[in-house]
Amino acid sequence: MAGGTQESDDAIVGINVTPLVDIFLVVLIIFMVTSNIIANRNMPLDLPKAATGTDQIQTVFSVTLGPAPGNVVEVDGKALAADDAVFPLAQAAHKANPEMRAVIKADSAVPHGRVIHVLDLLKQAQISKIAFANSPVAPMPGSGLPGAAPGATP
Repeated sequence: MAGGTQESDDAIVGINVTPLVDIFLVVLIIFMVTSNIIANRNMPLDLPKAATGTDQIQTVFSVTLGPAPGNVVEVDGKALAADDAVFPLAQAAHKANPEMRAVIKADSAVPHGRVIHVLDLLKQAQISKIAFANSPVAPMPGSGLPGAAPGATP
């Protein structure tokens, strides 16, 4: 017979579960460590101090687009005559600080084409770091997002 023969008719009385327990303990430790990192999204850092270091303040180029009929456009709180007036200001701001970030704040009633036009103007001014501002709302119940209460309404 291939594989050998069993010479005794004794039943297996015990199963060695020690390797199984070891594996589960290792997996449990891995889950405990990673869940702590996932739960704390902001890692506490103790940054080193230096006498020659400088605090880098991030410059934000804020563009606000208002709805019709006024079609208001503001850059850093200053009203402009038209959307196209954003380009020279963005170009000058980019020359002053190449690492500058732009934030577009558009009313929900502003047409999509107008937002894309301002986005295109910012890209022509070589601003590559662009974000869109929004207002936070409560997530829909059952969405699976953190903070979604079972009876919450948006």
